[in-house]
Amino acid sequence: MREQLIGTWKLVSAVTQDVATGEKFDLYGPNPIGYINYGADGRMMVLQVGGARKKPAGAVPTAAEAEALFRTMLGYAGTYTIEGDAITHHVEISWNEAWSGTQQTRKFRLEGKRLHLSLPPSPNPVDGRVSLRNVVWEKVA
Repeated sequence: MREQLIGTWKLVSAVTQDVATGEKFDLYGPNPIGYINYGADGRMMVLQVGGARKKPAGAVPTAAEAEALFRTMLGYAGTYTIEGDAITHHVEISWNEAWSGTQQTRKFRLEGKRLHLSLPPSPNPVDGRVSLRNVVWEKVA
């Protein structure tokens, strides 16, 4: 199973379901952009951003522009381990220091060229609401 995960995957969708309300929405809008890579050496990296992010007016973002950019992204790197249908990302560096040093476990399922990652109830990295998240990736290399 590990050999099938090795490579680069492009983000297809990231859907969140709020645990309290049942409301579903696209975490980064309808056209998110992102990649996740699982290396044969046991290392992984991921970067996800919203598809409708606005470029700053100048070369250096204002404080408000920087905050908007930060709130529409997720990125981290570290190592990964697999046990059955669960993959754990051992986060060493992160866009949000609250995640550095943590373990992020997801259930995974492979369907053809698609990788489905399902997260247990946990705070949504965009708004903090406890939610379930399902992220779908497509193999590119």
